Amino acid sequence: MDIEAIYRDANALLEGHFILSSGNHSNRYLQSAKVLEEPKRAEILASALAKQIKDSNIEIDTICAPALGGVLAGYELARALGVRSIFVERKDGAMQLRRGFDIKDGEKILICEDIITTGGSAMEASKVVQELGGKVVAFASLANRGFCKRENTSIESQKECKLPKDIPFFALADFRFEMFSPNECPMCKSGSQAIKPGSRES
Repeated sequence: MDIEAIYRDANALLEGHFILSSGNHSNRYLQSAKVLEEPKRAEILASALAKQIKDSNIEIDTICAPALGGVLAGYELARALGVRSIFVERKDGAMQLRRGFDIKDGEKILICEDIITTGGSAMEASKVVQELGGKVVAFASLANRGFCKRENTSIESQKECKLPKDIPFFALADFRFEMFSPNECPMCKSGSQAIKPGSRES
């Protein structure tokens, strides 16, 4: 499966001059909300990700996604695996489990995102799960920005990766884009104006 082609066909792999959530700039941007807007395509991607996880023989009770970006990916992955789907969301600056969701002591939970860059949001979700007595057994995302090592690949984790090395991380493809600090961005120096297409305003 050519994941990059699927993103391109969905107009979800953007080219231009973008501000990333980290504040750095890049000439490419992944917009997974676009790739997930067609339910059939979302099902195909989630099924491919579920196959990797099933092949690993990891036992999973529940998928937990950080809102907002991970909710659709998490739900579709849960459906493909036949397990429960919940999500955590940010309130007063911190991730929380709300809306009547609960986590049982020892419940085996996979944290799912649409995209994992350094894994910061995934680790916030993981902290909530563990504080409530759950056990994080794996991480997963449709796309990996290449900072973290995923299963079945030779790419090594970079220093920016926040995911623990002793818990497996599954993803469909690695997208390694050039990034620049605003002060060193060649596109800015040429007069180009950066835009922020993601869901976060800050």
